Amino acid sequence: MSQEQKLTQEFRVGVIAKPHGVHGEVNVFPTTQDPARFRELKEVILAPPRGERRTLTIDSVKFVSKFVVLKFHGIDTVEDVERWRSGELFVTRDNATPLAEGEYYVADVIGLKVLDADSGEELGHITDVIETGANDVYEMRRSDGRTAMLPAIKDCVKRISIEEGFMEIHVMKGLFD
Repeated sequence: MSQEQKLTQEFRVGVIAKPHGVHGEVNVFPTTQDPARFRELKEVILAPPRGERRTLTIDSVKFVSKFVVLKFHGIDTVEDVERWRSGELFVTRDNATPLAEGEYYVADVIGLKVLDADSGEELGHITDVIETGANDVYEMRRSDGRTAMLPAIKDCVKRISIEEGFMEIHVMKGLFD
């Protein structure tokens, strides 16, 4: 792995929106592609807006509208959770959703150097991953400061090496026009 590219060790899975009821439950806006994964989680790491990070054990999970409603062990009042409003919930890499062959965590792709597969020239780096219906699109900040959009298709993306910190692409005709 390159010294510049460090694997993300935690992944954000949700943001606390507000208390739910009066018994210490919270409405969580899920930021994971699969909110149902909360059913399998035993614990999350809370990064509150103020205060220290802490690990919380999940006692129960239910789904209400667009929210995941969580009940944490030992947290039993509205006052206990009110101060966590807007707090982010994370899981460790060990508890992240397993990936299939050829899949990558978005957090690991952001920051990769982009190289021309033919010449080896560094073209820029990935700044965002945009999920579309058909295929993802990688936003690349070019070396000259401009932005380019790279379709995450085999004709364009030839190789990704998270460990070495780069993505090789084929510069398709019209890609940078």
